[in-house]
Amino acid sequence: MTNRTSSTVDTDRLPPVLPGVAAAAVAALPPRLHRRLDATVERVAAVPVGRVDGGVSIDCGPEALVTLTPGPTGAVTEAHQAGCSCLLAPRCLHRTAVLVACPVADPAIHPDPATTTASSSSDSSGAASGRTGRTGKAAGAPAGRTGRSATPTKAQRAAAAALWRAAAAALAAGVPAAGAVLQAELLRAAHSARLAGLPRAESAALRTVRGLRAHRERQTGHRLAELVEVLHDLLYVAGRLAAGDPDPALVGVLRRPYQPDGTLEVYGVCREPVLSATGYAGVVTHLVAADGRRLSFGDVKPGGPDRARECAGAVTGMGAVAVNHAVLARGGLRISGTTVSPDGRLGAGAGVRATPLTGTDWSTGPLAELFAHPLAEVVTAQLAADDPEDPARAGTALVGCDLMVVGAVGDQVLARELAPAADAGAERAPVPDGPLIRLVPVDSHPVLAHVANLRRLASWPGLRIRVVGRLDPDRASTLRPLAVGPVPGAAATLRLPAEWRDRADLGYDELQGGHLPPRDPAAMIEPVLAVGADAVAESPLWRVRRLVELAVSGGRRAVAEAARGEGAGLAGPLRRAGFTTAAVVAAALADESDRRGRDVFGRLADPDPDRYAWAWLAATAHLAATERELIRSSWTAPPVG
Repeated sequence: MTNRTSSTVDTDRLPPVLPGVAAAAVAALPPRLHRRLDATVERVAAVPVGRVDGGVSIDCGPEALVTLTPGPTGAVTEAHQAGCSCLLAPRCLHRTAVLVACPVADPAIHPDPATTTASSSSDSSGAASGRTGRTGKAAGAPAGRTGRSATPTKAQRAAAAALWRAAAAALAAGVPAAGAVLQAELLRAAHSARLAGLPRAESAALRTVRGLRAHRERQTGHRLAELVEVLHDLLYVAGRLAAGDPDPALVGVLRRPYQPDGTLEVYGVCREPVLSATGYAGVVTHLVAADGRRLSFGDVKPGGPDRARECAGAVTGMGAVAVNHAVLARGGLRISGTTVSPDGRLGAGAGVRATPLTGTDWSTGPLAELFAHPLAEVVTAQLAADDPEDPARAGTALVGCDLMVVGAVGDQVLARELAPAADAGAERAPVPDGPLIRLVPVDSHPVLAHVANLRRLASWPGLRIRVVGRLDPDRASTLRPLAVGPVPGAAATLRLPAEWRDRADLGYDELQGGHLPPRDPAAMIEPVLAVGADAVAESPLWRVRRLVELAVSGGRRAVAEAARGEGAGLAGPLRRAGFTTAAVVAAALADESDRRGRDVFGRLADPDPDRYAWAWLAATAHLAATERELIRSSWTAPPVG
């Protein structure tokens, strides 16, 4: 028996497993054991994780010791790296359950040996076709696939069809019945999508599996709405690709490597604490280059709330230079030998050299561009630029604006946008008939300062503040502020320490009473203690959202039962409010959920998962587009109520 020391069970301590390895283990398991797999996975969660040379072990019972020996990247990438001491191994329940209990590895971080081999072979024979590392194409993708329209290949259509079938089956089952077997089908299809060169579909499938697991395990921080979004993206992409749609955006691109970018001058905007539900924490410093590009430099690693807080003044290596995030956020760097990822992240390779620059405030230099346009114009442009069918891209760009605090409701600060000054030196007034803007915490965890700082700002109605934050793409006229500063030329504004360079990072810097201006009755206003109607939350569209979320959380049967109970009460309020198309797609979903055909002998047959999945996709897509338009209009229309 191998010597091992037990530790408190935590599935995060188990190494990640590539999708293909876990899927193959479930496929090799005898069908008679499938029904016992979910219960066995749950039992594995109660077994201490032991340590062995080069890996971990899990004691699954008499003469059933499962050992995992990850490869160089820290993940189980091949079947022989997972073994069991029982007589039925490797087609045993113990080994399969442990592999299913492990986190799903990201193939972009932990390369799949099969994909790597195919890529190497393809690169050696495909150089003449112009495929280089800069294109970011998947192995086996047609030349130019990511740059112009091209009909999906037969292999890609087959891979997309397999993904569609797996996703449709998971949707029909719902979270309670989407156990290890259905998840394995998604993982197998995701692996096939990777081999076929469909990175967007593969990513959506892996995110769907992670979401299903998080929801089944009731993990903290997981939202059902997020699972609805990723499942919608998976069905949308897989369905269109399987039908031969040539849109290159459906294929996507693999995570591309950092590329050389010469010499850059960058200036800090603010720091953002990172605390994810997947077990990562740290800090990201947002930057603006001298040429106006939005960049970032981060230090995010496995960890929890304490690490997110401790990173307030973290020092991260950038080549031969140690970069202090607190200093960088208020200063600048001239970087030579730098590398930049396609999404604007700065690399920290050994060849990078950097020298400090004197920082600028938000009102001068390239940072002033953040506040150069009216908020409604910026928000409208951002909503138009984001891909409505790719939820991962919505609402990620930083926006800047000048606001006046007018009140608070709970943890929300209520504010109005300030109009440009009519006269030099005059106090700026709110935009006439402008929307009532809600400022909500980026993260409400008590270890971070977001909530306390927003409460401090809300205590001074009439206070003028300059804000950098993000649009909340799911809520009407709502921003999630990352940092605040004084409004230039305003009297009733923040008074921050000189070393803060006129900005406070809301997640880290704690605003005090001395940072607010003296109480001036002439400058203070009567606080607003209530908000008007939320165009999204108060519309009857909540009925459609409840239906599409119920489809995911409860499955097809739950939708059918709810539709029978509600009857005409579902579509009536939607039609009366003018949402006629929403009423049609919701009614179609309800009807399809309860539809069952008959075979040639007149017996009830299994319902068609394809028709049901298309009906759910139509309802979800229309709901997302309608809510998006309501959110856009909430930034341009005067407040209601």
